[in-house]
Amino acid sequence: MGVRLAALAVALAATPAAFLQAHQAPSGAFAEAGGSQGPLLTAWAALGLRAAGADTGNALDYLQAHEAGLAETTDVELVALAESALGGRPTKLLARIRGAQQPSGRIGPTVNSTIWGILALRQAGQPAPRGAVRFVLRQQARSGGWAWYLNGKPDSNDTAAAIEALRSAGVTGKPIRRGLAYLLRLRNRDGGFELTPGRGSDAQSTAWAVQAFVAAGRAVPQGSIAYLLRLRRPDGSFRYSKRYATTPVWVTAQVLPALGRKPFPLR
Repeated sequence: MGVRLAALAVALAATPAAFLQAHQAPSGAFAEAGGSQGPLLTAWAALGLRAAGADTGNALDYLQAHEAGLAETTDVELVALAESALGGRPTKLLARIRGAQQPSGRIGPTVNSTIWGILALRQAGQPAPRGAVRFVLRQQARSGGWAWYLNGKPDSNDTAAAIEALRSAGVTGKPIRRGLAYLLRLRNRDGGFELTPGRGSDAQSTAWAVQAFVAAGRAVPQGSIAYLLRLRRPDGSFRYSKRYATTPVWVTAQVLPALGRKPFPLR
């Protein structure tokens, strides 16, 4: 009986949140097994744990201590979003985001950085810049999707993030419907979503799609959650896809908000 109880305890402990927490250093930073610590993976892991209602340890302290080393606009936005979600006030990071907005409305160098600028500001309870919202709307492709960069090819991840950003700014109607329709064209028979046509389903693209539908107030596409759960490993982590198991901390961190039906910005 003792052996059975011990095995049961191990099984119960092997949750996705516990897997992430096991990869957190005393400093609050997260890292892949054998990998280096850094604020970006720490931000993702903290967001996943926050979405799951789990303890994030000293993640906020670590992120705040590493603000000065963030060089890219998207890095600033991700960390700002995570700090706000954890209850922090990333005043300097938010000022950098606002300062990166151009006359066109674009924040930073890309469509993606504009999307994440909106999400970071909304997570902090600040209004989405109207120019940035208009810029994102103008970048919607004829297919209904959004790309990472100007005039690029749309993909599921950026499209889902754009939908979340626009919904957080109060956008409804045709742009959202077209974006969701684009995502559905990237849904496969296994219930998962792929990044771009022909790549095959993966956990992160599926998680992003789930978040987009939740943000839009629509039902989560049938089979998508089941697809994610089939990728769960005994240690609580998630495979990237049926064929590959890579960067499990990052993948698991991105799956958790979808399992909790919580889009960005987290509430």
